[in-house]
Amino acid sequence: MTDSPRRRIPEAAVGRLPVYLRILSDLVGEGTTQISSEQLAELAGVNAAKVRKDLSYLGTYGTRGVGYDVQYLLYQIQRELGLNQSWPVIIVGAGNLGQALANYAGITERGFHIVGIVDKDESKIGTVVGGVRVRHADDLQQIAQSKGVSIGIIATPAPHAQEAAEALVRAGIGSILNFAPAVLAVPKGVNVRKVDLALELQILSYYEQCRSDTRGDSQGGQSTPVSA
Repeated sequence: MTDSPRRRIPEAAVGRLPVYLRILSDLVGEGTTQISSEQLAELAGVNAAKVRKDLSYLGTYGTRGVGYDVQYLLYQIQRELGLNQSWPVIIVGAGNLGQALANYAGITERGFHIVGIVDKDESKIGTVVGGVRVRHADDLQQIAQSKGVSIGIIATPAPHAQEAAEALVRAGIGSILNFAPAVLAVPKGVNVRKVDLALELQILSYYEQCRSDTRGDSQGGQSTPVSA
């Protein structure tokens, strides 16, 4: 008898699982043992029906009148996200951002291990960042294969991001976290997640502008339009 195929979880639900995970980790630290879907929903900023639907993909439905066992739910989410093992990661780009990521303890605490950092800048090659010696970008494939790397992080300037992505793909890496402000073209089957800090700041700027406009209206003032 063969194992049943792994159930695919919708991308939106996968995006919420790390939020639940962080909340549950905090609750475990506080000594909380049970939580209802309503309580978890309030902490996560979503509705309770969505929480129950998301958790049902894990095969867990809680107990009526009791809720969910925090510790067990934490374990289930960690297992579903593949965090019950250590994932080797390679960083392309040893500039300020790459160095900050390599030194960020939260990466290791969440089950990821930086095993390689590569760059083309001769002044950076041979330096040690976060306990890892920076090697030349030409060594990327050798590092990836010898360390069993399947996740890569792009921390290069935007003009070099596509080249970095192609190098990661050639090295057999199927999941890429892109910090460069650039849209990447990758083969089908390669997963790319983009972290655009400038974009997020611009969104926050919008909300701050809305708050400013609201304050201006309440005070009878007018805001000055920005010319294009």
